[in-house]
Amino acid sequence: MTRFVTKAAVLTAVLFPLAGTGVAGAQSQAVDEKTGPVSFANIASVRIGGEGQRGGALITETQRSPLLPGQSKLGTDRVMVPKDDGERATFGGHYQIDLGRYSNGNPYPAGVPSRDHNVVAALQATTVPTAVAETNYALRDTWQGGAKPSDNTVLVLEGAKTSVDCTSPSKLTGTSAVNRLWVRQGGGLGIVPMPGGTAGLELKNLRLGPPGDITNASKDTSVSDLRLTRVAAFDQLIRQDGWRGGDYTAVAGWRVEITTHVKDAAGVALQDVQTNIVLGGVSCSVPKGFVAKAAGSTGGGTGATQAPVPTQVPAGYLGAAAPDTGGDGSRVPLGIGLLFGGVFFGAVALLLGRRRKTGTD
Repeated sequence: MTRFVTKAAVLTAVLFPLAGTGVAGAQSQAVDEKTGPVSFANIASVRIGGEGQRGGALITETQRSPLLPGQSKLGTDRVMVPKDDGERATFGGHYQIDLGRYSNGNPYPAGVPSRDHNVVAALQATTVPTAVAETNYALRDTWQGGAKPSDNTVLVLEGAKTSVDCTSPSKLTGTSAVNRLWVRQGGGLGIVPMPGGTAGLELKNLRLGPPGDITNASKDTSVSDLRLTRVAAFDQLIRQDGWRGGDYTAVAGWRVEITTHVKDAAGVALQDVQTNIVLGGVSCSVPKGFVAKAAGSTGGGTGATQAPVPTQVPAGYLGAAAPDTGGDGSRVPLGIGLLFGGVFFGAVALLLGRRRKTGTD
C-alpha cells in the first residue's frame, strides 16, 4: 500500500514539475502549463455514493496533453478496472469493468472482438488540444456467480468512442458515440437502442447487485436501476485535481448511474447504494484569446508525434475523510493515500488506514 503511494508521489513530481524550473525551461514550452490549451483522457473512473456523499472513488491513469506538440497514450497493460486488490477495495469486490482486450475468458457477447483500447490526449502542431478514448466496455457483476465471464456481464458498450477538439473558443466539439449497446434484461444480453443527443437510457430492475458485500443481502432479490447518459458538463467527469478546465472547455464521455435496491432473502429492503461510473471521459480547454498556430491540424487527437515523456496523472483514490474539493465532489486530490469510506467499506477502511499509518511514520 505504502509502495503505491510513494510511486504516485514520484510520478506527480516528474510529470507536474514545480513552476520555478528556470527561464530556459519556460521558454521551451509551446503552451503555458497552468493556463494554456490542454486536453485530458481517461478510460474509466468510479465513485461509490450519491451526490454529497463521501464514499470510495477510483480514477484510473489520466492522460494529459504535453506542453509541446505531441501526445500521451494509455498503456495497453490497463485491460480492466479494478486491476489489483487496492483498486478492488474501492469497488467492494463485485464489479469489474473490462476495457476491450481479454485473455481469461470473453466477457462480451458472441462476435464482439478482443481489441486494444485507444486513449490519447494530444497537443497538435497548431497547439490545438484534442483527446479521444475508444474501445469496447463491459460491466460485470461477479457476485452473480455465472459459469462464464459473459454470464456476469450486465452492460456492454461495443465500439464506444468519445472525442473532443478545441480548435478555438468559438469552435469546441465533443462527441460520444457507440456502435451497439448490449444490456442483460431478464435473460441473455440483448441489443438496446441508445437515444441520440442529450437523451438518456433508463432501465429498471436489472439483475445487478451492490458493488460490495452487505450483510444479509440476497442476489436473488436485490435489483438495480441503471441510467446511461452522455457527459454534458465538466463537473460530470470523475477526475483528479490535476485534471483542469479552462476559460472554454469541451467534454465527452459516458456516464453510468446505478441505484441498487439491496434486499434480504425475504425481499425486505435493506438500503439503496449509488454507484457512478464515467467511461471514456475526455476534455479539452483553451484560454480567452486563444488562436491556433498557422499549420495544418492533424485532428482526432492521434496525429501528433509521441511526447518524449508521456504526460500522465497517476491513478488516484478518495476516501470519506478526504477534504471537500468543491463542486459536486467529483475531483480527487493527487497523491492522496488509500483511505476508503462508505457504508459497507468500514472494515476495509480501518485496515487500510492502519497499514498506511504504519508505512508512513
